[in-house]
Amino acid sequence: MENSGSSSNDNNNTMIVNNVAQAISTALNWASTTDARQSALSFLDSMKAGGDIRTLANTLFVLVKKNWSSEIRLHALKMLQHLVRLRWEELSPEEHKNFANLSIDLMSEIADPCEDWALKSQTAALVAEIVRREGLDLWQEMFPSLVSLSSKGPIQAELVSMMLRWLPEDITVHNEDLEGDRRRLLLRRLTQSLPEILPLLYTLLERHFTAALNEAGRKQIDTAKMHAATVTATLNAVNAYAEWAPLTDLAKSGIINGCGFLLSAPDFRLHASEFFKLVSSRKRSVDASVSEIDQVMRDIFQKLMNISGEFLYRSGSNPGSVDEGEYEFAECICESMVSLGNFNLQSIAGDSAILPLYLEQMLGFFKNYKFAIHFQSLQFWMVLLRDLLSKPKISTHSAADSSAISGSGSGEAENSKKKTLSFVNDDFIGAMLDTSFPRMLKRDKILPATVLSLGALELWSDDFEDKGKFGQYRSRLLELIKFVASYKPLIAAAKVSEKIDTIIKSFLLSPAPTQDLAVMESMQLALENVVNAVFDRSNDIAKANAEVQFALCRTFEGLLQQFISLKWTEPALVEVLVHYLDAMGPFLKYFPDAAGSVINKLFELLTSLPLEKDTSTSSARHARLQTCTSFIRIAKAADQSILPHMKGIADTMSCLQREGRLLQGEHNLIGEAFLIMASSAGIQQQQEVLTWLLEPFSLQWTQLEWQDTYLSSPHGLVQLCSEAPVMWSIFHTVTFFERALKRSGVKKAHVNLENSSTSDSTPLNPMASHISWMLNPLLKLLRVVHSLWSPSISQALPGEIKAAMAMSDVERFSLLGEENPKLSKNPKEGYGEATESDIRNWIKGIRDSGYNVLGLSTTIGDSFFKTLDVHSVAVAIMENIQSMEFRHLRQVVHSILIPLVKHCPLDMRELWLEKLLHPLFVHVQQALSCSWSSLLQDGRAKVPDIHGILSGSDLKVEVMEETLLRDLTREMCSLLSVIASPPLNTGIPSFEQSGHVIRYDMSSVKSLDTVASCSLVGFLLKHEGLALPILRMCLEVFTWTDGEAVTKISPFCSAMVALSIVTNHKELIEYVSRDLFTSVIQGLALESNAIISSDLVAICREIFVYLCDRHPAPRQVLSSLPFITPHDLLAFEESLTKTSSPKEQKQHMKSLLLLATGNKLKALAAQKSVNIITNVSMRPRSSANAPESNVHDGEVIGLAAII
Repeated sequence: MENSGSSSNDNNNTMIVNNVAQAISTALNWASTTDARQSALSFLDSMKAGGDIRTLANTLFVLVKKNWSSEIRLHALKMLQHLVRLRWEELSPEEHKNFANLSIDLMSEIADPCEDWALKSQTAALVAEIVRREGLDLWQEMFPSLVSLSSKGPIQAELVSMMLRWLPEDITVHNEDLEGDRRRLLLRRLTQSLPEILPLLYTLLERHFTAALNEAGRKQIDTAKMHAATVTATLNAVNAYAEWAPLTDLAKSGIINGCGFLLSAPDFRLHASEFFKLVSSRKRSVDASVSEIDQVMRDIFQKLMNISGEFLYRSGSNPGSVDEGEYEFAECICESMVSLGNFNLQSIAGDSAILPLYLEQMLGFFKNYKFAIHFQSLQFWMVLLRDLLSKPKISTHSAADSSAISGSGSGEAENSKKKTLSFVNDDFIGAMLDTSFPRMLKRDKILPATVLSLGALELWSDDFEDKGKFGQYRSRLLELIKFVASYKPLIAAAKVSEKIDTIIKSFLLSPAPTQDLAVMESMQLALENVVNAVFDRSNDIAKANAEVQFALCRTFEGLLQQFISLKWTEPALVEVLVHYLDAMGPFLKYFPDAAGSVINKLFELLTSLPLEKDTSTSSARHARLQTCTSFIRIAKAADQSILPHMKGIADTMSCLQREGRLLQGEHNLIGEAFLIMASSAGIQQQQEVLTWLLEPFSLQWTQLEWQDTYLSSPHGLVQLCSEAPVMWSIFHTVTFFERALKRSGVKKAHVNLENSSTSDSTPLNPMASHISWMLNPLLKLLRVVHSLWSPSISQALPGEIKAAMAMSDVERFSLLGEENPKLSKNPKEGYGEATESDIRNWIKGIRDSGYNVLGLSTTIGDSFFKTLDVHSVAVAIMENIQSMEFRHLRQVVHSILIPLVKHCPLDMRELWLEKLLHPLFVHVQQALSCSWSSLLQDGRAKVPDIHGILSGSDLKVEVMEETLLRDLTREMCSLLSVIASPPLNTGIPSFEQSGHVIRYDMSSVKSLDTVASCSLVGFLLKHEGLALPILRMCLEVFTWTDGEAVTKISPFCSAMVALSIVTNHKELIEYVSRDLFTSVIQGLALESNAIISSDLVAICREIFVYLCDRHPAPRQVLSSLPFITPHDLLAFEESLTKTSSPKEQKQHMKSLLLLATGNKLKALAAQKSVNIITNVSMRPRSSANAPESNVHDGEVIGLAAII
C-alpha cells in the first residue's frame, strides 16, 4: 500500500498503529473494565465500517508483523479479511493487486515453525478471501506463485493447503454477506480451476506423505511431524472439495486413490475416512455419464470394503487385538459404508460379486459387539428394508430413504429390488433378529449375571454421546424387527418364539425372577412388533398359502398356550404376562378360536391379585389396572373375534361386582373394552351395550339428594372432599362418560364441518338419548369446582383444599419443559381420608374429563344444542371466568369451546355462541393485553396462575408464567382460526389466486347481515359485543412476539380482509384498511413473525389491491412509512398493474415494505438469514416493546376509535 516519506506522516501513522493495537489489546483483555472494552470495540467497529480504508489497511499490515503479540496479529488478520469482504470496492484495481501481493508475501513470512497454527490459518484465509473477491483472473496470476511457494518446504506447503481449504468456504458454509448469485459465480470459477487445484493437492499429498515416512525412517522426528502436518492440512483441503467437486474430476486427479491408500496409514486414516464419508453421500452429477459415476462409485465401494473386510476379520477372530483407536476408525468407515448404501447402492446393484459381499459386511457391522458400529449400520438396514419392501405405487421416500436401488423405470427398479432381496436370505434375517433381541436391553437395567451371559456385547448406556435417547434407538430397532418380520414371517415367528421360550424357562428356574424383569419386558416389545408385522392388513396373512398359515398358527398357538399355562401371581410378573397377551391381539383376529382362552386367562390373573383398597402405590393395584386395560387393547386388535365372548365377559363382570371383587375404575376399563367390541357389531348392539353399562350410573347420577348435598355450594364440595368413597365414585362416573362418548361417537375423520350449518346433519349417535341426564349434574359439578377459585370463596377454604388447588409437580415440570416425575396415571379408589394430593388429582381429573365430556357431547348435535339449557352451560363455564387461571382458561377453550364452535348448528348460533363467547372474549382480551404488556415492558408476565405455583426459583417461575401466557394466547388464536375455517365460512370468496388490480364489482357487494348467514366470521363481526374484544386482540397480537400465535390468527385476519372486500360495512373497511394494515406491517418488524411473513405480506397485498380504490387509508399507511417517497409508491402501483400474478404482486409488496422501512422489517430480513451460522445475536426481551415503526400517526376513526 502507499507509504509517505514525511516525518509527520510517519509519526501520525505510528500513532494510529499504536491506537489500534491498544484498542485490540483492551477489547481482548477481560481484566479491562466493561466501559473500556466497550469503548475499544466501538473504536474498532468505527474503523472497520467508516475509517479510511487505505490508512486502516496499512495499519493492519503493520500489526500482523512478528513484533506484535499473537492476539493483536490474529485480530488484525481478521480485520483485514473484513476489509476484503465488505470494503473491497473502495480500492482501485492497482491497490487490489498490491493488497494481494502483500498478503502472499505475508504467507511466505509466516511460514515459520515457531508461528502459531491460528495465525497461519487466518493468513491463508485472508489470501483465499482475496481470491474469492477478485475471481479467476487473479487466481491465474497467483497460482504459479502458490505452486512455487508450496515446493519450498513442508510449512509453505501447509500454508498453501490451508489457503486451498479456505477457498471454497462460501460454497460449503452459507455466509450472509454472500448473495446467491455471487455464490454461484464462485462455484463456477472454482469448478473451472479444479484442473489446477486437484492435481496440486494430490501432488502435495503424495510428496509429503512419502517425505514423512522417509524422515521418520531416518529418525528425523521434528521434520517428519512438519510433513505430517502438511498431509493433514492437505486432507482438510481435499475434504473441502469432496462435497461438491465432480466425482470424475476427483478420480482423474488421483485423489480418490490417494485417500484410499491413506486409509491404511494410522496417522491419517481418520482424515481420509472423512473424505470418503463426504463422497459416499454424493448424488449423481447431471453433467457426467451414469457409467462414469458408477465406475467411480464401484471403486469407492471396493476401497472401503477392503478396509472393512480387514477390520471385520480381525475383530471377529481376535477381538483383543483391536484397540479403541481402530474401533473409532471402523465407526467412521461404517458411516461411509452406510452413506454409500443409502445413496449409491444402485452403482453395484447389478454386480453379483460386489453386492452380496457388501451386504455381508454391513451385517457384520450390525452384529459387531461395539455399540457405536452397530448403531451406524442400523440406519442402513432400516433404509434398505424400508425401500425394498415398499409398494411400487406408494414409494415416496426422499433420496436418502429410497436410493437403495432405483432404476430408469419402475420395472427395472422392481427387478433390482428382487435381486437385492434375494441376497438378504434366511441366514441374514436370523442373524439380524439374534442381534436385535439382546440389544433392546440397557446395561444398567439388568442383573450382573445377565450381563455376563451376553458376553462382550456392549449394550446401550446413557453415557454414549451423539446417539440420542434409548427410547429413540429402541424404536428404530423395533421398526427393523417389524420390517424383517413382514419379509420373512416364518423365521421371525420362530426366532421370537424360541427366544421367549428360553427366557421363560430360565425364569421358572430362577429363585428371584422379579429381579430381572427387563429381559422379559424387552422381548414383549419384540413379540408385539413381530405379531403386528405378520398379521398387518397390508401383509394380509389370509392370502398366504395354507402351509405358511398353518406354520404361523402352530408357532403362535404354542406360544400363546405357554403364556396361558403360566401360574404367575406376583404383581410385577402378572403385568409382564398381561402385556404378552396384549401382543397376541392381532393373532386372535385371524385365529379367533384362541380368543376365549385369552379372555379367561385375563380374568384369572385379575382375580389372583389381591383387592387392595387402602394404598395408593400398591403394585397389585397397578397390576389389576393393567389387566383391565388389556381387555381394551385386545378388543381393538382382535376385532370381531371377541364378539362371541361378550355375554361371558358381561356375566363375569356382574358376578365380580356382586361379590365386591371389581372396583369401579376397573369396571370402567372393562366397560370401555365392551364398547369397542360393540362398535364392530353395529349401532343396535352399541345402543344395547350402552344402556346396560350406563343404567347403573343413571340411577345414582340423577338422584337429587347427592346433588343438593355436594353441588349446591362450595361448602358441599368441601364436604365431598372429606368423603373419599363418594368423591372417587363421582370421578369414575365422569371418566366413564368420557370413555363412552369417545368410543361411541362419530369418528373425527367423518365429521363434516360444512354440514354443521343444518340442525339435522349430525349422524345418529348411540349416546344421544343419554346426553341430557348425564350433563345437567355435570354442569353443576363444574360450576362448583370453578367457584373454588373465586376470591371470596377461596379465602374461606380449608388449608388442605387451598393447597390442592395449586399446580401439581407434573404440571410444573411440563411448563418448564423438564422430564415429568413418574406418577401413577390412575388415581386410587381411596377409601380412607383423602390427602391433599388426592384432592388435587380429583379436581384436575374432574376438570379434564368434565371438559372433554362437554366437548365430545357437542359433536352429537341436536341432543346437545336443543335439549340443554344454554343458560346452565354458560353459568357453569363462564360464571367465574374472571377468577380462572390461564391454564384452566386454555382448557375451556381447547376442550369445550372449539368443539362447540365447530358443531353449533347455524340456527343455534345466535343463542349459543353469543352467550358463551362474549364473556370469554371480553375477559381473555383484557387479561392477555395486561400480561403481554407486563412481559414486554418488565420482562415478566403477570398471570393469575402464579398463586397456584407451589415453589421454584424466580427464573423458573418466570418461565412458567411466560409459558402459560403463550399457551393461552395460542389457544385463543386457534379458536379464531377455527371460526375462520372455510367450512364455516362458505360465503367468503378467496382472493389468493386473483391478482387483477381492479375495483371490486360494487354490484356484488353485500351487507354484513347477509354474509353473516353463511360466514361465522361475518356472524361474529355483526355482533358488536363479540367483535370489539377480538378486533382489539387482532391488532395487539402482532406486537406480542409470538410467531405461532400470529400463524394461528392470520386466517381470521385474512377472512376479515375478504369480508371487507365483499361487504359495504364502512367500519369494517376502515378497520381493515387502516388499523389492521398498520398492525400487520408492525408485526413484520418482529423477527418472531418470520415464519408467517409470507402470509402477512399476502394480507398486505390483498388490503392494498382491493381496498386502495375504496378507501384512502392503504395509501396513507404506506405513505407514512419513514423511507418511502411519492415516486416509490407510484412505481409500486404501476408494477402491480403490470402483473396479474399474486405471487409477483406479493414480491412487489415485500420489496416496497423493505424499502419504505429502511430494511427494518426483521421478519422479512430474517428470511435471508435461513441456514446462516454467523453473526448470531440475542437482544433483551424488554426491547420488544420499543416503538418499531411510526406508521399510526393521526386520529383514528371507525371501529378503531371505539377500541
